[in-house]
Amino acid sequence: MTTLHTLGFPRIGAQRELKQAQEAFWRGESNVEALHTTARQLRQRHWLLQKGAGIERIAVGDFTLYDHVLDHQVLFGALPARFGLDVANLSTEDYFALARGNAQQPALEMTKWFDTNYHYLVPEFDRHTTFQLQPATLFNQLSEAQALGIPAKPVLLGPVSFLYLGKEKEANFDRLSLLTDLLPLYIDLLTQLAARGIDWVQIDEPILGLELDAAWQQAFFTAYQALAAQPCKLLLTTYFASVAEQLPLLKDLPIAGLHIDVVRAPAQLAVFTQQWPAERVLSVGIIDGRNVWRADLSQKLAQLKPAAGKFGQQLWLSSSCSLLHTPVDLAFETELDSELKIWLAFATQKLNEIKVLGRGLDHGEASIANELAASDHARDSRAKSPRVVNAAVRAARQALTTADGQRHSAYPQRAAAQKAALKLPLLPTTTIGSFPQTPDIRRARAAFKRGELDQHSYQQAMEQEIRFAVEKQLALGLDVLVHGEAERNDMVEYFGEQLEGFAFTRNGWVQSYGSRCVKPPILFGDVSRPTAMTVAWSQFAQSLTDKPMKGMLTGPVTILQWSFVRDDQPRRDTCLDIALAIRAEVKDLEQAGITVIQIDEPAFREGLPLQRSQWQDYLDWAGFAFRVSASAVNDSTQIHTHMCYSEFNDILPAIAALDADVITIETSRSDMELLDAFGEFAYPNEIGPGVYDIHSPRVPTEADIVRLLEKALAVIPASRLWVNPDCGLKTRGWPETEAALAAMLRATQQLRQRLANA
Repeated sequence: MTTLHTLGFPRIGAQRELKQAQEAFWRGESNVEALHTTARQLRQRHWLLQKGAGIERIAVGDFTLYDHVLDHQVLFGALPARFGLDVANLSTEDYFALARGNAQQPALEMTKWFDTNYHYLVPEFDRHTTFQLQPATLFNQLSEAQALGIPAKPVLLGPVSFLYLGKEKEANFDRLSLLTDLLPLYIDLLTQLAARGIDWVQIDEPILGLELDAAWQQAFFTAYQALAAQPCKLLLTTYFASVAEQLPLLKDLPIAGLHIDVVRAPAQLAVFTQQWPAERVLSVGIIDGRNVWRADLSQKLAQLKPAAGKFGQQLWLSSSCSLLHTPVDLAFETELDSELKIWLAFATQKLNEIKVLGRGLDHGEASIANELAASDHARDSRAKSPRVVNAAVRAARQALTTADGQRHSAYPQRAAAQKAALKLPLLPTTTIGSFPQTPDIRRARAAFKRGELDQHSYQQAMEQEIRFAVEKQLALGLDVLVHGEAERNDMVEYFGEQLEGFAFTRNGWVQSYGSRCVKPPILFGDVSRPTAMTVAWSQFAQSLTDKPMKGMLTGPVTILQWSFVRDDQPRRDTCLDIALAIRAEVKDLEQAGITVIQIDEPAFREGLPLQRSQWQDYLDWAGFAFRVSASAVNDSTQIHTHMCYSEFNDILPAIAALDADVITIETSRSDMELLDAFGEFAYPNEIGPGVYDIHSPRVPTEADIVRLLEKALAVIPASRLWVNPDCGLKTRGWPETEAALAAMLRATQQLRQRLANA
């Protein structure tokens, strides 16, 4: 019989219960017991849901109060010494201090989990790093599961990936040297799990999908030869890319089974069917763990049959990766139209798809005839729907030429024109776009969506919020203002709601980081812009001041990456359709008198294929899409872009090729580390490195910001340096926002004076 299992399940709850519990705790409105009660209830609900769906081995240990990589830092006692924490007596408040910072220390650096929109907290390693096993949290969750009769399969981040995903925090130190100290703790942990009745452990090594150098490949052999000394059977789990090229290495590892992602890399199933040893488990990730489209079960069943014929009972079925990246349950979407809804499957529905495929393999197609018929109907409905294709959009895309992705003049000529037009001071100050989304704003928007507030009243309420934000910025003395985005729910959802080709859910939430959840739009058809989306708000804001007011847009790559994207055409084509829609908005903003326009692309690097050999094709079309969106303006109109929480060092030529006049980047958590790469590369245009971390409640001091700006001035000429926070301010409150921006402005004035006197 085929074994059905899960790699992980969404943590947040169908109604974002975890988010609400976290934030109530942070605000001091609930205690630690209430937070942990909610967490326990969610775990148990999700385990029982999976068991009820017929899943035979259920992931345990994938639940976290903030981030699973942070949990592994705690599990192995690898906490940065700078926090001064006792890992053996770590409180919940201490745990959140690592994630969010405190008055003494900035938070751990945060970056993207491979090419997803999930952010993990980066481990910090140096020669003084020591490990100390602290398994209580994992064991408590395991005991909860076993008490419920859950067939538990504990989930661990593998030792090699754990080290790889961290950073060295001192020069001339190789974090891989810590492997020999770390492995005995894994052996101890696995031995203790076996003593608690565990036979199989899922050990995630996602970096196997990357192109690794010889030292890291050898580390796998070293690590798993050592782990052979423990009694559990190991299911080594990979996802997001093909590992077919690593097959000789994988066959040499003493592991009992291997999981591969055949959604992202379908061709590797044939390779492993032919070459993976028949006596070992092959787990096939057959259901898409990262998108919301219903599986074509007939096609999937045919794809699986050769593997089933070879492996028999050694074949396991699961999703391609953890279901963390999908919403919880389609059943809560009562307002989606019936045609679109039958095209979709959320995490709960994906459990059923796994079960159906397992039954089909074990008992024949006749046993799942009804399910196959329903799947075929959904596939045909989507393929034939007139809502999917727009001939005018396709004609415009096909008519694009290289010239459509080029500004009229080179940056030096544009910079001169912008200097004359904008008349900005040295070290101009700005923010990234959003200001606090207060309870009043959220209530007004919710009332408007429910039909309890009419259009005129809603517009008046939002204009009042915009006026308030502009007045605050003027009082602070910022140089380039923003309207604050009071009317926006999410930087992608807001635009998707106004573009053709998108659909929206009410509860399709996924976790981005911590308590931050996003509700990606569903991009199902050709994209077009029926009417202007932001112009009226920007015009109103500009009417309140003579200072430049930035028009704020989300770029085509980020809209693509942060949507659940159609899988029936190349992503390049979909991205160019979005770029043409944003290009039209940019032209309308300029026509309306907005001369500074920011096109945010925080997901630009996130879209990179995991394997470097595939990068250039992506960078070519993604860069072209951005330039198409940005290039139809006069030289005197200044184009900004913003990128955050990604490593850009290895794609700086592509970043420069975007040819934005100004780029703002997140650098505060890494203490301006990223800026060194921009300096070494001699980034040619203007740059605004974030001078404080907006994701932390910690308010920076003037001295903090001066120190970071001094580091920035060491690598970026003052004539091309901007001063700004590292991201938007929507998640912060007004008191801390004003205090932080005031410190930023005082620091800027101090440095302006110093430069004037130099």
